[in-house]
Amino acid sequence: MAKKRNGRQDAIREIVRNRDVRTQRMLVDALKAAGYDCTQATVSRDIADMGLRKLPEGVYVLAEDQHLQRMVSELVCDVNRADNLVLVKAQPGTASGIAAAIDAAELPDVLGSLAGNDTILVITQTAADGERLEQMIDKLRSPRR
Repeated sequence: MAKKRNGRQDAIREIVRNRDVRTQRMLVDALKAAGYDCTQATVSRDIADMGLRKLPEGVYVLAEDQHLQRMVSELVCDVNRADNLVLVKAQPGTASGIAAAIDAAELPDVLGSLAGNDTILVITQTAADGERLEQMIDKLRSPRR
């Protein structure tokens, strides 16, 4: 049972970080598409256990990503990617704080980050990981979909 729950919660983390999930029903459907047979009641318990929060824009975010979301939405100006390297442009003097928030979120595909005054270089394992990170930062910048 715990193994199923842990696997399902890992899948929820992946889904919430990479998609705009607005309802529990959307999350149930995404989990079913990923091969998890669960009900809305099960997902509701997982949301409570994991501490997921709903942003004012109506999308779910992981509790550990909430600080990162606040920093990104307020301070990040642009994000670009070249393969597994993600370049984040920020307000002057804020890059080290944003890099610390990225590191604190313990994103599974991030190897590390380097920060200057207004630029952060984030190194991911693969180009696909870099693309997911770029999309996640864009989503956190302006959750609107």
